Amino acid sequence: MEIDKQHHITVEVKTDYVEGQSEPESERYVFSYTITIRNEGGEPAQLLSRHWLITDAYGNIQEVKGEGVVGEQPHLKPGEGFQYTSGAMITTPVGSMQGSYQMVTDNGDEFDAEIPPFTLAIPRTLH
Repeated sequence: MEIDKQHHITVEVKTDYVEGQSEPESERYVFSYTITIRNEGGEPAQLLSRHWLITDAYGNIQEVKGEGVVGEQPHLKPGEGFQYTSGAMITTPVGSMQGSYQMVTDNGDEFDAEIPPFTLAIPRTLH
């Protein structure tokens, strides 16, 4: 869990391998990730956009940018959280993701809430 030091936005991540959508013989590994964003600060803030770097075991990087998350731009009052689930596809059984959410407070202060690196891995590939 990472905390944006000034604005106190926390980001928690849980990942799962989606075996039913994966095709290892075609180098297609699908993962879902559930993110919980929480405003632990004293000021309301809205998530405007996201920026992801998705890296496979070969070091190939997919960059993803876009508005909001799962079609929403949640506005979080102090103490509120927002949870969503999305997915990523990589060509190796192990990879990683990291990134940031571009946020804005109600008074117009823009900032990035960092998403620390997390691992994507099929079960029993990491010890």
